[in-house]
Amino acid sequence: PCLLRLKPTGRERTMWRGWWVLACVASLADGAFYLPGVAPKSYKTREKVPLFVNKVTSTKTQLPYAYYDLPFCKPKRPKAASENLGEVLEGDMIKSSLYEIEMKVPDGCKILCKKNHNKVEMKLFRSMIDDEYRIDWIVDNLPGAMKNEQYGYVTRGFPIGFSIAPPLENMKPKHYLYNHVRIVLSYNEDPEQFSGSRIVGLQIIPFSINHMWDRLEDFSEATTTLSTCNEMNPAVNDPGNFQSIEEADEVVYTYDVKWIPSDLTWSNRWDVYLLGNPDDEIHYFSIVNSLMIVLFLTGVVAMIMLRTLRRDISTYNEMQTLEEAQEESGWKLVHGDVFRAPECSPMLLSVLAGTGVQIFAMALSTMMFAMLGFLSPANRGGLLTALLLLFVFMGSFAGYYAARLYKLFGGKEGKRN
Repeated sequence: PCLLRLKPTGRERTMWRGWWVLACVASLADGAFYLPGVAPKSYKTREKVPLFVNKVTSTKTQLPYAYYDLPFCKPKRPKAASENLGEVLEGDMIKSSLYEIEMKVPDGCKILCKKNHNKVEMKLFRSMIDDEYRIDWIVDNLPGAMKNEQYGYVTRGFPIGFSIAPPLENMKPKHYLYNHVRIVLSYNEDPEQFSGSRIVGLQIIPFSINHMWDRLEDFSEATTTLSTCNEMNPAVNDPGNFQSIEEADEVVYTYDVKWIPSDLTWSNRWDVYLLGNPDDEIHYFSIVNSLMIVLFLTGVVAMIMLRTLRRDISTYNEMQTLEEAQEESGWKLVHGDVFRAPECSPMLLSVLAGTGVQIFAMALSTMMFAMLGFLSPANRGGLLTALLLLFVFMGSFAGYYAARLYKLFGGKEGKRN
C-alpha cells in the first residue's frame, strides 16, 4: 500500500501530491478488479453447469418469443434468472432448462424428453423456420453460437430447423426440425492462477434425426435406448433420416455434451463473438461511401459560401462614397439577426437546446465508460442500463444550459424553464 503524508501547503505540494496518487494507482494495477456480474467462475470436476434458455429471435420479423412459448421440452416449474433493468428492456427472458451438464463429463445422445406434437404445433414450427427464428442459450454467461468452419466466424444462436426447396415449382418446400444438439464446451485450466476449470467457449451443433427405438417397450428418458444414436454411435445428419414436421408426429429430443481443453484465457473468451462476418465489409463500404459523399457536398457548399463572402467583401472595399457604404447588401443585411433573441417561443428553443446537450453528454459519457472497459459485453444489459442512468443524470446539465440560454434571451419566467 502507498502511504502519503498530506501537507496542504501551497500549489506545488498539491501538484506533487496528485502525481504521487497517480503513481500509487499505477503501482496497484496488478490488483485489478472485475465488474459486478462479469467475474470469472471456476468449476470443479463433475460440478453442475446450468444451461439457461433465452428468447427466440428473428432478424426477419423483429418479433421475439419466449423459449417456452414454443412446444419444447419444459421443466415443471422453470426458474427465471434475475435480470437487470437493461435485460428487461431488451426483452430477455432467461429461464432454467432440463439440460443437465457436469464439468468435464461428456454425454452421448442423452434423451431430454418425448413430445407428441399436433398439427397446430407443427404448423407453428414451419412458420418460425420460414421466418428464420434462432434459439439463444446461455452457459456461464456465454451465448451459444454456431461456428462457420469455412470463414472462421460465429453466429449467435442456432436455428429451430431448416427447409429444403422442392424439385418442382408447384410443390411446397419440406421442413425439418433440429431435435438433437451437440453442446461443445471449451474450458481452460491454469493451476498457478486459479483452481478448477473455467468455461471459455460454447458452440452449438444442431442435428435433425428421426429417432428410432423399440416401440414395444414403454418409453422412458432414463431407460430407453435409441437405435439412431447412442454413446458408441454419435449423431449424424443423415438426409434420409431427417425429422420431418409436415404432419403430427412424435419427436424425441436428445443432446450430446462434449468438453474440449483450450488455451484461450477467460478474459479473451468474448473475442470470437466480436469477429465480424465477411459480409459486414459491404456495410463498411456503404458507410464510408456515404461519409465521403457528405464530406464532398459539405466542401462544395463551403466553397460557394466562401466565394460569396469574398465577393461581398471586395464589393464593400470598392465603395467610394459614404452613401454607398451605408447601403447594406448581401450577408450584412442579416448580420444583426444572428444575436437577436427569438420572438416566438424562446423557452421552447432553450429547452430543445438543453435536451441536445443532455443527449450529447449522455453519448459522450457512455463512450468514455465503454473505452475504460466498464461496459463489457459480458455484462448483459449493462449498456442500456448505463444509457438510461446517464440520461437521467445529465438532466442537471440540460437544465442549467436551458435556463442560462433562456435568461440570455431575456426570458422572464426562468422558474418555469
